[in-house]
Amino acid sequence: MIASITGQVEHVGLTTAVVAVAGFGVQVQATPETLAGLRIGREVRLDTAYVARKDEAPLLFGFRSPAEREVFEIMLGVSGVGPRTALAVLAVLGPDDVHRAIAQGDAKAFTTVPGIGPKGARRIVLELADKLIVPDRPAQPAAAPMEPWRAQVLEALVGLGWNEKDAARGIADALADREELAATGDVPTILRTVLGWLGAAKAGSRAGAERGG
Repeated sequence: MIASITGQVEHVGLTTAVVAVAGFGVQVQATPETLAGLRIGREVRLDTAYVARKDEAPLLFGFRSPAEREVFEIMLGVSGVGPRTALAVLAVLGPDDVHRAIAQGDAKAFTTVPGIGPKGARRIVLELADKLIVPDRPAQPAAAPMEPWRAQVLEALVGLGWNEKDAARGIADALADREELAATGDVPTILRTVLGWLGAAKAGSRAGAERGG
């Protein structure tokens, strides 16, 4: 099996390209997007899939990534789907959208591919449901746990009538230039400091409103 080819691009057509490999001009079928990225005279590396055909010359298909090749090869296992149709699916949807459509059971997505009707689209979703696995996404980093003193000060402020959002902002603003105080974790002192800051901010806001009135 030819898993990949690397060589200089000799020709780029509407549906195929020719890549010079070890003195041979190897013709590969590819999607329009892949072909658009090739430049004559430049070296390219393509992942490939070799498709043998009864009573006809075999075909070599080129892909920009292993993910594209995987989708192509799995699509060939669907009854009624040949290499041209599998390539058309990649041209229209791409590997990520194919995975997503299969995971969501979205047969309609495949009807956007020329040559695939509603019946064929449903068959694709049905037959690939347990074959195409949605790629794992990087896990989102867990939020840093709140410091014990901050949680206690926040709870105290909420108990005194401040809403949680304003209280949290007040803590952050009041201690913005007082890293040493925050580092002590001294809840009573921090609470008094934050209350003083909130009171001053509230007074300033009231005075501004009176001047504006």
